[in-house]
Amino acid sequence: MSGTSLSRPRSGRMLGGVCAGLARRFGTTPGKMRLLFVVSCILPGPQCLIYLVLWVVIPED
Repeated sequence: MSGTSLSRPRSGRMLGGVCAGLARRFGTTPGKMRLLFVVSCILPGPQCLIYLVLWVVIPED
């Protein structure tokens, strides 16, 4: 991990900034994180619900 605190950026986000914030935290690009999220939605599970919870829980910059 890069050591950056987890927060949603105000710029460079598409919907809620969750993927952009996670990408910054884990040292990857927002595009890769968004692709990973979209691919994960094909699998069964509560991915959209988790996204909504992270949107509420992760603070903005």
